[in-house]
Amino acid sequence: MEPKTSETPVALIMGVTGMAGFSLAEALKDPAALGGPWKVLGAARRQTPPWFPPSLLDSYISFDALDTKDTHHSLSPISDQVTHLFWVALQVGPNEDTDISSNSTMLKNVLTTLTSSTPSSRLRHISLLTGTKHYMGPFDDPAFYPKSRAIPLELPFREGTARLPYPLFYYSLEDLIASYSPKLTWSVHRSSIIIGASSRSIYNTLLTLVVYALICRREGFQFRFPGTRYTWEHFCDVTDAGLLARHQIWAATSDGAKNQAFNCTNGDVFTWKSFWGVFAEMFGLEAVAPVDGYGDDDDVGGFNWVGEMEKKGGVWDSIVRENGLVETKLEEIACFGVLNTVLHFRFQHVSSMNKSREFGFLGYVDTLKSLRSWVERLREMNIIPKI
Repeated sequence: MEPKTSETPVALIMGVTGMAGFSLAEALKDPAALGGPWKVLGAARRQTPPWFPPSLLDSYISFDALDTKDTHHSLSPISDQVTHLFWVALQVGPNEDTDISSNSTMLKNVLTTLTSSTPSSRLRHISLLTGTKHYMGPFDDPAFYPKSRAIPLELPFREGTARLPYPLFYYSLEDLIASYSPKLTWSVHRSSIIIGASSRSIYNTLLTLVVYALICRREGFQFRFPGTRYTWEHFCDVTDAGLLARHQIWAATSDGAKNQAFNCTNGDVFTWKSFWGVFAEMFGLEAVAPVDGYGDDDDVGGFNWVGEMEKKGGVWDSIVRENGLVETKLEEIACFGVLNTVLHFRFQHVSSMNKSREFGFLGYVDTLKSLRSWVERLREMNIIPKI
């Protein structure tokens, strides 16, 4: 029997066209999804891209969450329906202070509209996606990162670790959702590097590396690891976007997981050396190790990876045009600068999943196996060439 409308859970995914949002929509529409069947509403600033299947959403809304009036106008018609808000949206500016302001404004605008619905709001849970920057500080803000490197990190990252003495928009968003308790429950999901499929994610490690591999193949360059020998040889972890989606749905529907923050990674670790070998094989390239002594400076050894790749916009345009791909621009789909920072970390980037397991989430993904499936998804979506 179909559930009554008043009992049907209704999810609003903010940032639905990004890697996390796309996988969330797929997971919520799965007949086996916990708490379902779900009605799924999606929202983002722009219209959906050609690769996004309309069947994943019951409704799509395009609006600017930074604009209070636009948010109220766009969400008011559905504000009395939404039971679960999945916040996977992200706005990135030139510094952390800007990020705090913009991301807090967006979330506050949406929550204000959803909770002020008349005659009454149905919203009962907020799922917030953050990340391991929670433990590292604003590493991509030059004003803070040199200072934050002086503070020893507690590894692996654990949820109970005290906040760092730096402003961070993740902290601001956590405080904002917690302020709605006890009226609303919440969950925080601290992912590692997300691996998934989308052309609309700001920090897209997989697509950045795919673009690098394709340009190397086309230009006859070596597929050289652009990080340090330390990161090449030491452990790292990532988060599969599909696993992240299941993690979020689990917390949103499990009473024991309410009002908690959880790390979310695949549950395994890898070395970039092994990662690079799998990646090179997929694109018919030879994996080339970092140069001995390659350290902090981008151009040590004559290899300024970021600078060289940022000049290749025309090469990517040609690849897109010749293969009839979904139209994308290099600067929109690749994050060479941020990934370069990650590949120069002086610590092993690993998170503990013990808390999630203790609370009942037992999902896991084999990272090196998942790489192949996500690359294949990008091909199916016509974001990268099929061969």
